[in-house]
Amino acid sequence: MTSETRRIDVDYLARVEGEGEMHVTVVDGVVEDVEFGIFEPPRYFEAFMRGRSYREAPDITARICGICPIAYQMSSVHAMEDAFDLTVGGTLRDLRRLIYCGEWIESHVLHVYMLHAPDFLGYESAIHLAGDFPDVVKRGLRMKKIGNSIVTTVGGREIHPINVRVGGFYRAPTKAELAPLVEELQWARDAAIETVEWVAQLEMPKVEQDFEYVSMSHPDEYPFNEGRLVSNKGLDIAVSEFNDAFVEDHVERSNALHSTVRERGAYHVGPLARYTLNFEKLRPSARDAAFSAGLGPACFNPFQSIIVRAVETLQAIDEALEIIDGYEEPAQSHIPYEVKAGEGHGASEAPRGMLYHRYVLDPEGLIEDAQIVPPTAQNQLTIEDDLRVVLEDNLDLPDPDLTWKLEQTIRNYDPCISCATHFLRLNIERS
Repeated sequence: MTSETRRIDVDYLARVEGEGEMHVTVVDGVVEDVEFGIFEPPRYFEAFMRGRSYREAPDITARICGICPIAYQMSSVHAMEDAFDLTVGGTLRDLRRLIYCGEWIESHVLHVYMLHAPDFLGYESAIHLAGDFPDVVKRGLRMKKIGNSIVTTVGGREIHPINVRVGGFYRAPTKAELAPLVEELQWARDAAIETVEWVAQLEMPKVEQDFEYVSMSHPDEYPFNEGRLVSNKGLDIAVSEFNDAFVEDHVERSNALHSTVRERGAYHVGPLARYTLNFEKLRPSARDAAFSAGLGPACFNPFQSIIVRAVETLQAIDEALEIIDGYEEPAQSHIPYEVKAGEGHGASEAPRGMLYHRYVLDPEGLIEDAQIVPPTAQNQLTIEDDLRVVLEDNLDLPDPDLTWKLEQTIRNYDPCISCATHFLRLNIERS
């Protein structure tokens, strides 16, 4: 008797932070192997930062990603400030949260409307979706533009902002410069509520995973830049203890390091983790929207991440409105500090999950060593686990439908702009 082998090969997975592939083998109806690999050549950001001034880190690391440069800038400046024993508070801290609100809005909306919703609705792309639902796509584009406007106003430009620095900003915006954002944000607030209602109606695959969620957690706020690293399975550490709790390993199939919880394995960072670990810190409007969408205080279905992203968009819009309403121009755009040798650690919550930075500085503030752990690297093994579960539940599907489902599974983790909707090229062989 001959065995039946079904193989799915993903030859190219394009993303801003890397190029990947996926290989799946099914023998006699049993999933034998699932591999998610990243084959893009190393980009060497950690290496070529050595010998450069600490001042350059925010602008250099911002180039890692065009969709979430603020996350890289914030993680780097917080790490440098940790090394210099510097704390930024008051209005400058509020401005940092405001620019982060802008990034969350533009990134989440891009993902929800352009990359993920077409999967649920059976459209090849957002362009095809717009053919039947132009008003829906226009709503998403307008919301994304509002997030970009916040980043531009506070950060100096829309892509790779140039106004973020250690200690604060090179220039603080005036109250008059922030004022025009209010009317559009008020419109966006209603649009965000409509977005939550819209995605809540999508048909969700029934998948529940026993994730170990990891995110930042602040005593009083939904997390952006500050707090401890916590998990739903007992982790509660300072950011500086990251390497005590997590380990990065190189595996042959990937040029990106695989990050795991020591002695436990794969974990999950991103909106689902933030939501589940920080639900009580959501604003009442966001909590109400989540309940109306059918979510509880915890969510373990990766396909429902599209709903959580919509809820976080509403959260970011409400916070942005509050910050702008109470804004008074600071007396100085940054806090003075003393450069010294040391080691600094910083973490922030990028739209797709927690991002960790570590730097070692010499007495002149030159970088001797750098470590950057992006969300995608942390989620690699969890993505493989999800793919295995989805495959096992859908082996009866024909090749085109199974391929579609696998693409949708990967997009649950928020692929970046270069991924677009058709970011997989697949060869499927059956024998």
